[in-house]
Amino acid sequence: MSGGDARQISVRTKDRNSEERSEQLAPPLRRDQSDSITYRSFLRVRAYAVMTKPRVMELLLVTTVPTMILAHGGPPNLPLIVATLMGGAASSGSASAFNMYLDRDMDAQMRRTSGRPLVTGEVAPRSGLLFAWILAVSSTVWFWCLVNYLAAALSVCAILWYVVVYTILLKRRTEQNIVWGGIAGCFPVVIGWASATGTVSWPAVILFLVIFFWTPAHYWPLSVKYGEDYRRVGVPMLGAIHGIEHVAKRVIAYAVATATASLLLIPVAGMSWTYATVAVVGGAWFVGEGLRLQAAARRAEAAARPMRMFVVSNAYLALLFAAVAIDTLVKHRFS
Repeated sequence: MSGGDARQISVRTKDRNSEERSEQLAPPLRRDQSDSITYRSFLRVRAYAVMTKPRVMELLLVTTVPTMILAHGGPPNLPLIVATLMGGAASSGSASAFNMYLDRDMDAQMRRTSGRPLVTGEVAPRSGLLFAWILAVSSTVWFWCLVNYLAAALSVCAILWYVVVYTILLKRRTEQNIVWGGIAGCFPVVIGWASATGTVSWPAVILFLVIFFWTPAHYWPLSVKYGEDYRRVGVPMLGAIHGIEHVAKRVIAYAVATATASLLLIPVAGMSWTYATVAVVGGAWFVGEGLRLQAAARRAEAAARPMRMFVVSNAYLALLFAAVAIDTLVKHRFS
């Protein structure tokens, strides 16, 4: 062996020895985050939160507080608002958890729902069902003790309607599933009114009708986007069994009904020009977007963009109920 080769071997040996010493002196690597108890607990809590369908709760927030303000003729006391929203969130979460438990078989086959906790195994079916019952019972007791018995009774009705009428009886059987099943989403306004007054009056009924007519016009465009999913599992959502032009015609009809119902609140609840302006302009926008969807579908279904109608429907409802609150608060301020 030459002297140069010996020196190279010596250098490599020193380098290896240096690396080994560095590894020995280096602090031990942190365990993977997924192995930590804290992170596993976070994932478990998140899985149960997903079961409550937080996005569905947005309807609760958008509609309940303005309804309570209208019912009270001004801002209700904050503890009552908080109690109503917390009870409503638990009630809504219960209905959603029952829905996920009952639909877990088809959720596993749908791209949109394949990541739900009962499908992925993050939550066991038995645990999910127990969670749904805990929320149902706790929300009822909460309303009964901290709000009033009428709000508690209406909360129970909302859960039963969503779970029994919509999920079990209608969803897999008829294209009218979202029309009549959507009544469950109308309950937050009557619960809010009952929480503020202990009764249900005509303005609450009109707001109930607004959401009743709004729901199909809001959801049917979404059913077009996920039509393949619904066809795969045999759920007859309108957008899965009919073309976009047919869906657009039905959306227009329900958008017109929604806008008309919103105008009824003006004489019945004594709304001023603030609400009236938003109701008229917003209603025209809502209906106009349905007409745009129909015109686009006639030209080329691929260019129809049904999700634009979905987004507009959300914005319209938010603006309408914001107008309910602002109109009432302004009148209260200057009365």
